[in-house]
Amino acid sequence: MTFESLKKTSEFSKVYKRGKSFADKNIVIYYMPNHLPFCRVGFSISKKVGNSVIRNRVRRLIKEAYRLNFGNLVGYDIVFVARVRSNQVEFHEMEKSLKYIFRKIAII
Repeated sequence: MTFESLKKTSEFSKVYKRGKSFADKNIVIYYMPNHLPFCRVGFSISKKVGNSVIRNRVRRLIKEAYRLNFGNLVGYDIVFVARVRSNQVEFHEMEKSLKYIFRKIAII
């Protein structure tokens, strides 16, 4: 894996304010260039999505779909925001959502 985590609120805010976003029915992705030799990735999963078990499952689905398909991406800060509907999706549907958005973004 060639990415680190965004952890601070200020890092998330910077991506929200200065970055661009694309979305589909399961997920919203905010991204901006960071000019580093790696990606920094953050996950935002609201309590509206479900309890902690469900939120962690959604985070793991997003993280794994990203790692398998876009793990070699470098030079971006990316924030994944799960939509409420994402608590009902399986892995293949989450992977399909990420592929769709990254195709729209055209940074891969």
